[in-house]
Amino acid sequence: FSTRGLVRFLKRSEKYKKIKNRRPKKIRRRPSYFEEFDNIDFRVRFRLSKKSVTIVLTEIEQEISHKTEQNHAISPMNQLLLTLRFYATGNHLLSVADFSGVSKTSSHRIIHRVTNAIARLRPRYIKFPMLAEEIKREQIKFFDIARFPRVIGCIDYTHIKIQSFGGNDAEYFRNRKGYFSINVQAICNANLEITDIVARWQGSVHDATIFNNSRIRSLFEGGMFENSLLLGDGGYSVRPYFMTPLQNPRTRAEQLYNESHIRTRNTIERVFGIWKRRFPILALGSRFQKVDKVLPIIVATAVLHNIARRAGDPLPADDPTLQLPAPWEDILQNGSIPCRNDRLNNNNMWHVLINDYFQSLL
Repeated sequence: FSTRGLVRFLKRSEKYKKIKNRRPKKIRRRPSYFEEFDNIDFRVRFRLSKKSVTIVLTEIEQEISHKTEQNHAISPMNQLLLTLRFYATGNHLLSVADFSGVSKTSSHRIIHRVTNAIARLRPRYIKFPMLAEEIKREQIKFFDIARFPRVIGCIDYTHIKIQSFGGNDAEYFRNRKGYFSINVQAICNANLEITDIVARWQGSVHDATIFNNSRIRSLFEGGMFENSLLLGDGGYSVRPYFMTPLQNPRTRAEQLYNESHIRTRNTIERVFGIWKRRFPILALGSRFQKVDKVLPIIVATAVLHNIARRAGDPLPADDPTLQLPAPWEDILQNGSIPCRNDRLNNNNMWHVLINDYFQSLL
C-alpha cells in the first residue's frame, strides 16, 4: 500500500465498523388508541372527546400527512393523539414517544408540526364578535348571567409557566411571583370560549401594558363596537368601554353593580380554570428552550379549548370552577373589592350604569 492507499483503506475500515455495529432499526407497535379506548377512557387520556378529535383531524389532516405511506409513516391520527397526550401530561418527550410507539426525535418533530397546524386555525375558532348580529347575541348571553347590560367580553390575564430560556434576556420572563412565564391576555364570551388572545409578552410585563398595545383596545377606542362594554378587574383604568368593580360601594345600587359585575366577569376565571385543567402543560410548564416553540402551544391549546366547548365536551372531572372561586364568595358577602385605585368618579358611563340602570332594578 502507498501512504494514500493505506489512509483510504483505514477510513473504509472504520466506516465499515460503524455500519456493522449500528443498532438495528426497530419498528415499534403503534397502538390505535382511537379504536381501543371507549369515550370515557379516551377523554381521560387525551382531554378531548372523540368528536372533537375528529373535527381537529379533519381540519389539519392534509397539512400533517406524509407525502407517501412508505417507511412505516406515522398516520395523521397517531400524530394528533401524540400531541394531545403531550398537552395532557406535560411529560418528557421520551415518555410521550414510548406511549405512542415512536422515537423521541420523531415525537419532537411531530409535536411542533401538529402544534403549528392547529395554531393556524386561530382565525377560524378564536373570533371576537364584529358584526352587529354577533355583538347583540353576545350582549344577550352575558345579560342572562347577572343582568349586566351591553357586555361583549370579559378580560383578564394569566401566567403560563415555562422554563428559563437562558441568555441575557432570561430575567424578563420572571414574573412577580418569582417563576418564569408568558403573560397571556384573553377575552372570553358567555359560553366560556376564548374570543381574543395575546400570547407574546414576557412574564414581567404589566397587564396594562399588554392591553394598551393590543389590537382590541384600538378597535374599542375607534368606535368599532359602539356602546359595548368590556369587564375587567380593579387593576385597570376605567374607560368609557371598560368597566371595573368599585372599591368601596356605599349605596345599594353600587353594591348591586359590584355583584352583577363579579358574577358576569367570573366567566373569564372559569375559562382559565377549565383551560389549564384540560391541558396541564399550561400549568406545569413547557420544557422547550425557545420562545418560538412555546407560543404556538398556547395558541393551539386555546383553539382546542374552543373546539371542545363548541362540540359540547364535558368539563374536566376535577374542575372546581362551577362555583365562584375564592375570594369572590367573600367579596360578595362583605361588599368590598380590592382595587389598586378608585378612579371611577370621573367616568360618565359608570354614573349612567349606577344611577340610571342599577338604581332602577331596586
